[in-house]
Amino acid sequence: MFDFLKKQLIDNIEWLETPGQLAWRVPFADHEIRNGAQLTVRDGQITAFVNEGQLADYFGPGLHTLDTANLPLLTDLQHWDKGFKSPFKSDVVFFTLKEQVGRKWGTAQPITVRDAEFGAIRLRAFGSYSFRIEAIDPFIKRLFGTMSELTVASLEPQLRAAIQTAIATALGSSGIAFLDLAANQQRLSDTIKVEVDKAFAQWGLSCPTFYVESISLPDEVQAHLDKGSEMRVIGDLSRYTQFQAAEAIEAASHQDGGMAAIGAGVAGAAVLGNVMAQGLAPAGAAAQSDPFEQIERLHKLLTMGALSQAEFDAKKVELLARVK
Repeated sequence: MFDFLKKQLIDNIEWLETPGQLAWRVPFADHEIRNGAQLTVRDGQITAFVNEGQLADYFGPGLHTLDTANLPLLTDLQHWDKGFKSPFKSDVVFFTLKEQVGRKWGTAQPITVRDAEFGAIRLRAFGSYSFRIEAIDPFIKRLFGTMSELTVASLEPQLRAAIQTAIATALGSSGIAFLDLAANQQRLSDTIKVEVDKAFAQWGLSCPTFYVESISLPDEVQAHLDKGSEMRVIGDLSRYTQFQAAEAIEAASHQDGGMAAIGAGVAGAAVLGNVMAQGLAPAGAAAQSDPFEQIERLHKLLTMGALSQAEFDAKKVELLARVK
């Protein structure tokens, strides 16, 4: 009896949302609302009346009196007479229309795309985005359903999965080479945002902002790319030798020993350049040289740190195989 009386005495319905809440269903006993109750909807909120899973009426910001005159769609669904004064049944759900900013996204696994320069490569990407509720009806039907509450934290895994699919679609059709992505980051963000908006629209959501903050290759792929860059940098060995000599002169000028130190530095740089030139000679030229001399030169490169132990061992096995 007390519960029955308590639910009849409800005269004001409101929602004091907390950070991270997207939607909240008012917990009425038996879903009965007193005719003439007051509904308070604050800025950035919207309230929907759901009748047996169907969106009936909704109210924007303001103070509203709930009666059959102000609920025409719900009244028609319930087939009430105009003079109906008893409590009516309905679910009341509050939604926040505020933009959920500062959300982070990232690719859990590298995405394989076809690059204009490198062919098929795997990319990782990270960034930020925001979203907001745009359309109540699809949001209720596809996301909220019969739940009592929906939060940003519970929804984000689904949104990030949609973003990852959108990224794969956008990168595959962008035609931007990986090495040019940094210079076209805003263009790439706009391209991905179009795909994200399409995915979010099915849930009644929109994506006001979307930013790509970084795009990278997997560590092992990046290591090979760095090694290729290093080889291109030292590809002209004569210039590399000149550079080493200049560095040696600069270093020696700040040390004790005067011209003797400078001469030793230049000589050392020349030896290093000569050893590298011989060690990195074409295969045909290397085959004509004595294998033991080649091994000795490669060992010097190993000692100076220009070769790794694994690279030295592999080359040593190859040279020894030529000895007859």
